[in-house]
Amino acid sequence: MTITDTISDALTRIRNALKARHSLVVLNKSRVVLEIVKILKEEGYIEDFITKKAGSFEEIHIALKYDDKGEPVMQLIERVSKPGRRIYRGQDALPEVLGGLGIAIISTSRGIMTSQRAKQIGLGGEILCQIY
Repeated sequence: MTITDTISDALTRIRNALKARHSLVVLNKSRVVLEIVKILKEEGYIEDFITKKAGSFEEIHIALKYDDKGEPVMQLIERVSKPGRRIYRGQDALPEVLGGLGIAIISTSRGIMTSQRAKQIGLGGEILCQIY
C-alpha cells in the first residue's frame, strides 16, 4: 500500500463513518495520516484522537465531532491530488476553501500543513485534500 492509498483510504473511512453517524473511526497509522489527523484536531473538525498498538502495527482512533443537531462538523472531506493526477500549486495559487470557512491540507517541503499556514510561511506544495 502506497502513501497515496493510505491517504485515500483514511479519508474514505472518515467520510463513511460520518455518513453512518459513528462516533469513532479507526485508521491505520502512517506519518502522513497522523499529520492530517493532527490538523483536523487543531482546526476543530474532530473531538480527539489517540494512537494504539494493535499487534505489530499501530492504529489511530478518532472521535468524530457532531453539532447540537447531530450533523457532522465536516460536511465535505475530499481528496484533491490523486495518484494519477498530482495537483501542485505555488504560494500565490493555493486554494481558499469556501472563502476561508474550510481548509485545504497541503504537503510542503516543511511538512504537512493547511494552505493558510503555507501562505504565511511563503510555501507552495501538493494539495492533498479539502475539508469544510
